[in-house]
Amino acid sequence: MNHQDSATTQRALPRFDSRLGRTLPLMLKREYWEHRGGFFWVPVWICVAILVVTALGILTAEVFNARANVHMGFSLQDLHEHMTANDLAQAGNALDMAQLMFGALTCVSLFFVLFFYLLGALYDDRRDRSVLFWKSLPITDTETVGSKVLSAMFVAPLIAFVVSTAAYVVFLVLVCLWAGIHGVNALPAVLAAHPFGMFWRLLLTIPVDALWALPTIGWLLFWSAYARSKPFLWAVILPIVAVAVNGWFSMLGLPHVGGEVALKSVVGRLLLSVMPGSWIGNGAGMFGAHRFSFGDDEHVLTIFDPGRVYALLATPGLWLGVVAGLALIAAAIWSRQRRIETAT
Repeated sequence: MNHQDSATTQRALPRFDSRLGRTLPLMLKREYWEHRGGFFWVPVWICVAILVVTALGILTAEVFNARANVHMGFSLQDLHEHMTANDLAQAGNALDMAQLMFGALTCVSLFFVLFFYLLGALYDDRRDRSVLFWKSLPITDTETVGSKVLSAMFVAPLIAFVVSTAAYVVFLVLVCLWAGIHGVNALPAVLAAHPFGMFWRLLLTIPVDALWALPTIGWLLFWSAYARSKPFLWAVILPIVAVAVNGWFSMLGLPHVGGEVALKSVVGRLLLSVMPGSWIGNGAGMFGAHRFSFGDDEHVLTIFDPGRVYALLATPGLWLGVVAGLALIAAAIWSRQRRIETAT
């Protein structure tokens, strides 16, 4: 090898090694900008709606109090005069539940956003023929599908988490201002809550949510890449019909898949596991979760204790779902490589 060839090789190697490092962030940005309405604005408007309802509730309480001295819920003046340590603790628990409420409602909206995002992720560009443009670029189908998987696993959930946390901070400011108008210092109640503890606990659930969501991510992406038309019907109706037919066979005494609960659990993992926190519950079947129940008197902070949440990693149901999800993602990549047409 002469000096010129060696220099050429040395110049080429950094470009080869850093290609993925440059391409992946750009592709993730592409996914965000193309779906910013769902990834960002849907959780924003959900949280804005909650804050508006909260503000209207405060204004309504003030109007009733001013007109007829009617207190809705409790009197801030009485709370100011007779506040005890137990009252502070209960107020802190209520604020913890409010923080969880912001996250829970955002997660519900995130489920619908991700469900339809994944269904259209590989189908829409085949339908409008833009797939031909993307295939003309030096981007592999694996990178394309991988960027959509990572967007569903981490990008959208992290954005929703940041938005819900910011909305909760605004909620705390509203509560403190309202209490301050009535001469009540709400900071002790805020400190009696666990805003930072809840923040880190909820943040640490995102990796578990990401692994748990892989079966649904793979299932929806597969039909998005494979179906020539109506991927929603294939992805949703097919497993539901499978459960219905299996139940019908069981009722008639015909050969069927044993374990009706197990089959429903598998279908649930295929269709619903992209919902953050869907692993909480009493799972059943080979794709089910471990028993994650809690008592009525248990504080919400202990429910999301990292040791308790990450115990899910020791269960076979999680990893069977991960393997199934990765297999479906590989099938989606294979279909993406071979299918660029739709029925329309």
